[in-house]
Amino acid sequence: MPLCSDAQQPSGPQEQKLFDLTNQARSEHGAQLLVWDDALASAAKAHTQRMIDQRTLSHQFQGELDLPSRAGQAGAHFHEIAENVAMGGNVDTLQKEWMNSTQHRTNILDPRLDHVGVSVMERAGYLYATVVFDTAVATMGVDQTEQKIANLLRQRGVDPSRPADAARKDCAVDSGDVSGSRPLFVMRWEGSDLNRLPDVLEQRLRSGRYKTASVGTCAAGGTRNQGFTTYRIAVLLY
Repeated sequence: MPLCSDAQQPSGPQEQKLFDLTNQARSEHGAQLLVWDDALASAAKAHTQRMIDQRTLSHQFQGELDLPSRAGQAGAHFHEIAENVAMGGNVDTLQKEWMNSTQHRTNILDPRLDHVGVSVMERAGYLYATVVFDTAVATMGVDQTEQKIANLLRQRGVDPSRPADAARKDCAVDSGDVSGSRPLFVMRWEGSDLNRLPDVLEQRLRSGRYKTASVGTCAAGGTRNQGFTTYRIAVLLY
């Protein structure tokens, strides 16, 4: 049964079949089923149209944005992304071709990927197809982001209740302590996974030396493409 909501589902029977075949392959190999994503499907559709126009396969044509930028412009937010393209007589042939190719098969079965969008178009009796996979990231606000990190610190025996303003100020600079709060240790990093702390910070926390913390976020400066969701965070330990 297709794993998609009424609001997000394949637009045609060919896309539906390829979506179902992809999830069937994942199910047979013990991978979590993919969820349909309209933003990824929109990016896939635009690229498939380019392949139709050019009458050839490619992951990026001259003058076309790269995959992360295309998906980001379509509204996707992610920290992993991949794409399969193919041309063939029918959907079953396309899927078989991908499953017999190491890289394409890896994309289909990658357990890190959880969302997908599919586009299939026909020209002169041949089907052109694009499948875009990603690991979706929910865009979180400042308070939500800081609370996620604060909860991790709390689990490690550190009280994160110091005012966030201090960490926010130090987050915005590359080094030093501009907050004037005199922390014993300052950790800054950028990442998309809010479920874990950097190894360096984990090592510091295991020392048992620190009792309280300030957690703050600021604008990330290291994102290369607009679709990649990256957070910049600072933790001040006292």
